[in-house]
Amino acid sequence: MFGINGPEFILLLIIGVLVIGPQRLPEYTQKLANLVKELRRMASGAREQIKEEVGIDIDEVDWKKYDPRQYDPRRIIKEALLDDDTKPVSAGAPAAVAAVSGAASASASAPAQPERVVERLPEGEAAPFDTEAT
Repeated sequence: MFGINGPEFILLLIIGVLVIGPQRLPEYTQKLANLVKELRRMASGAREQIKEEVGIDIDEVDWKKYDPRQYDPRRIIKEALLDDDTKPVSAGAPAAVAAVSGAASASASAPAQPERVVERLPEGEAAPFDTEAT
């Protein structure tokens, strides 16, 4: 608790009682009790608001899963590089339909790749420059 051990806390409590005085002590005790009640009410209100908005209870969340200390970048990269993901990447539905409906020789060869369209500027025209970009 803030780096204060038991004897230090008792000493601070005694100093507080002496500074406040016996006449004002019940008033400040009541204020402290009200402050604790208000903090508990705010905490439970925040808990209920999170439950309403997110749809899960805070007690049900596995906080260890979100601990950043468990993530080792070296391990993550190693697993990603060693992952055997050999699924073929489909070229899209239109290309697949064209390959199926094509001739028998087209089905024996590799699937058709869409042609890449490269737009070039007319000769002598400067490339567009955005003065606000950098």
